[in-house]
Amino acid sequence: MSNSKIAIVTGAGSGVGKATANALMKAGYRVALVGRRVEMLKEVFDAAPKGQALCVPTDVSDPVAVKALFDRVVKEWGRVDLLFNNAGVGAPGVPLEELTVEQWTNVVNINLNGMFYCLQQAFRVMKSQSPKGGRIINNGSISAHAPRPNSIAYTATKHAVTGLTKTASLDGRHFDIAVGQIDIGNAGTPMAQRMASGVPQANGQIAPEPLMDVDFVGQSVVYMDSLPLEANVLFHTIMATKMPFVGRG
Repeated sequence: MSNSKIAIVTGAGSGVGKATANALMKAGYRVALVGRRVEMLKEVFDAAPKGQALCVPTDVSDPVAVKALFDRVVKEWGRVDLLFNNAGVGAPGVPLEELTVEQWTNVVNINLNGMFYCLQQAFRVMKSQSPKGGRIINNGSISAHAPRPNSIAYTATKHAVTGLTKTASLDGRHFDIAVGQIDIGNAGTPMAQRMASGVPQANGQIAPEPLMDVDFVGQSVVYMDSLPLEANVLFHTIMATKMPFVGRG
């Protein structure tokens, strides 16, 4: 295990984060499991191969806590090779004029500020470690390209993630830090199961949407990080083949 890659996965207690953490551990990585819900992180940790997981409960919207997270991983395992910058939340699907300031701020604090804090600390560590460098993969979502009805907070922050990805990719060049983005559409997580029974469409109708197995997302992250640091998947879209994304409607 001493030669295995070290990864940090935020939002690792459920959904995409859990599936990706498990895929990375299956591929031999040691993975720091990060999230706010301790009991869910512990479930992933307890099922992990011995010595391959570290449970680090963290609120990514707190920059002090994020620095402590990276310091803990470096203290335990010596370096960080991969950050899967995944933690995110949505807001109630209400007309935008009914969205409260608190609801808006919560989404911005986690999806945008939290992602930046993790990105910033990853740069700090990856620049200074030896050998230097590493990879950062931001979870952008299909919402980084196209909105759903009544999703202004989530969509605005996911569009902003693309700005983080492009700028960090540029700023990381001289330090062997490769930054990319994975945009996921209709992965079969508990949060997405409602889509199978019908969700609002752009034309006002309610229609069911197909889902794909969330494990494909984990496989995609493993692939993106399998490349040498001289190569980077800047944007990777993985989606249920028949979901209504491309085209009109």
